[in-house]
Amino acid sequence: MSSVKYASAVAAVRAMESSLLSQSDMEAMANAAGFRDVAGILASSGRRVPEEYDELLGSLEKELCEIWEMISGYAPDCKELEILLYRNNFHNLKAALKALIMNENPESIFVLPTTLELDRLTEIVSSKSYEELPEYMRGAAEDAYSILTKSLDGQLAEIVIDTACLEAMKSSAKKSGSRLMMKYADLTAALSDIKTAYRCSIMNKTDSFMQLAICGSSGLDRESLIRAALGGADNLLSYLDGTHFAEAAEKLRESTAAFEKWCDDELLSVFDEAKMQSFGAAPLAAYFVAKETEIKNLRILLVCKNCGAAKETIMERMRRLYV
Repeated sequence: MSSVKYASAVAAVRAMESSLLSQSDMEAMANAAGFRDVAGILASSGRRVPEEYDELLGSLEKELCEIWEMISGYAPDCKELEILLYRNNFHNLKAALKALIMNENPESIFVLPTTLELDRLTEIVSSKSYEELPEYMRGAAEDAYSILTKSLDGQLAEIVIDTACLEAMKSSAKKSGSRLMMKYADLTAALSDIKTAYRCSIMNKTDSFMQLAICGSSGLDRESLIRAALGGADNLLSYLDGTHFAEAAEKLRESTAAFEKWCDDELLSVFDEAKMQSFGAAPLAAYFVAKETEIKNLRILLVCKNCGAAKETIMERMRRLYV
C-alpha cells in the first residue's frame, strides 16, 4: 500500500486526536477528591467508564486493544506498525516459557495487545513448533527454551529474549525503510542498553554477561558502554555525561523512577514529527503510542489516587503527552 492510500486513515486519526486527554485533564484528575470525580472527568472525554476501580483498570487494556485493532485495520499489510508490539510479543514469549517450566497457566501474565495467538503460544514452545512463531522470534524461543530446560537459568533466558527483541525491532525497522521506525527502534535499544548497563554496574556483572545483555545502537558505542559499566555505576554515569545521553545520567543520579519516566518521554518525542505528516503510517503509529502513553498515565494516576498519594507526587510520575 502506498503512502497516499493512508490519507483517509490519517484523517480519521487526526479527528480522534482531539479526544486525547490533555495536561489540564490530568491535573484535574490528580486534584479530584476520589474515584467518582476521576471517573466523571474521564466520562466527559467520551469514554465508557466502569463504576468500579478494578473494572476501570481492566478496561484500559481493552481500550488499547481496540485502538490497535482500529489502527491495524486501516493498514493491515503495514509491517512497520507491528514493531510497536514487539516488546509485548517477546514479553508473552517469556511468560509462556516461564509458565511451561513452572507448570502454571500464563494467562494472568500475558500482556495485550499482541500479534501472537496466545491460546497456542504455550503449546508452540512446549512442542518446539517454532516455525509457527513469527520468524523474528524463532531463534530466541529455541535458545531460551534450551537454556531453561538444561540449566534452569531464568535470568540468562530472559536476557536472550530481551536482546533478541531489540535486535528484531532494529532489523524490522530497517527492512521497512521507515526513517521514523528506525529512529524509534534505535532509541529503544539505546535506552534499554543504558538501563541494563546501569543494573549490571550495580550488580558487578561480568564482561561475558554484558556481552549477551547489551544489544548495541547507533547512539552509543557498545564496547565503550560495557567497559564503562565494568568500572562501576559512578564510572558508567561519568561516561554517559560525555555522550548524547548525558541527561540519562542526570536522571539515574536522581532515581531509577525519574530515569524510567525520562525514557518514556524520549520515546514519545520521536513521534512528534508525525504531527506534521498527512500521509503514510507515521501518524497511525504516533496515535497508537500516544494512546499507550495516555493509558499508562491513567494507570499511574488511578493507583496513586487509590493509595492516597498527593497531587504533586502523581504529577511527578506523569509521562509527557502527545497533544
